[in-house]
Amino acid sequence: MAGSLSRFDPFAELSALQKQLFSDGLFGQARRQMPITDIYTQDDSKLTVEAHLPGFSQDDIEINVDEGALVVRAERHEKEEDKGKKYVVRESSSSYYRRIQLPEQADQDAVSASFEEGVLHVTVPFKELPSPRKVEIKRGGDATS
Repeated sequence: MAGSLSRFDPFAELSALQKQLFSDGLFGQARRQMPITDIYTQDDSKLTVEAHLPGFSQDDIEINVDEGALVVRAERHEKEEDKGKKYVVRESSSSYYRRIQLPEQADQDAVSASFEEGVLHVTVPFKELPSPRKVEIKRGGDATS
């Protein structure tokens, strides 16, 4: 009889539900399917943004430069009609949004982008900033002449 007794844990079911929710369930799947975005500079000459957007096509993606920021949007809608099933329309959608503040030296007019094998590459070249001007220091009271 002593072997059949077990200690009651009032939080065991809650703990199991939490583990399922975050590892296998709703939040776990969303975390795994989140697109990866890499933002880096190369040789201090350009800023590169790489967004891994599997399942999106080039037509689903929009890139804008708005008030000193690079805005990348992607939205995909799928609509499937199947008369053989109980439902009439099956819809799903996916979206991606990223707003990246550009540095002062970014050449906003020369932004370029390409999309290949599910990876969006956006390149923002940097303008050559004027170098500081050295001011000559004159001796004594010669500053006005």
